[in-house]
Amino acid sequence: MSPRHAIPAVVALAALAIPGGVGAQQQADPARSSPQALFRELLLADGATSTAVKRLLSTRAGFVSPQPQFGDLTGDGKSDAVVTVSNGGAAGAVAVYVLSADGSADGKLHAVYRNQRLYRARTRVNGTTLTLVVPLWSTGDDLCCPAKLLERDYAWNPRTHAFTRRAIREVPGPGAPTPAPALDAPAA
Repeated sequence: MSPRHAIPAVVALAALAIPGGVGAQQQADPARSSPQALFRELLLADGATSTAVKRLLSTRAGFVSPQPQFGDLTGDGKSDAVVTVSNGGAAGAVAVYVLSADGSADGKLHAVYRNQRLYRARTRVNGTTLTLVVPLWSTGDDLCCPAKLLERDYAWNPRTHAFTRRAIREVPGPGAPTPAPALDAPAA
């Protein structure tokens, strides 16, 4: 056997000697078993995930946030995951999902809430309430700093197994004008 062919043969034999094979080593790779990778695969496999989000994820032009939020939003005693998909650019988070095992006969995670047409969205979990925050721009607002934000609160309805909107409100955004400081009255 020539030296040129010997190296690939040794590498192949070494791979066979690894307990469980190379596949077992890849499965143990933390980058492949991270929540971010798991949620990405779940969204790509979900038939109800929009074509636009699937395109972002499959081309790697977008990504699942590496910092999902967790809380028992469905009241089943198990943590649910609030997952955002971002485009990596100015649009920020463009989709939000709540992944839960609630109502699943096999106990597997599935999307119980999805909003797939967002722009610069943020989420907040407080107890069993999911709050979705999006900018409300007015003429003259900078992209970074809308004067107002729109907050929508959602809560799980165990009877319908769906999230329902419970409240909607406008709140000051980062570009909201700050009140002018009070002028001191002249001394008498």
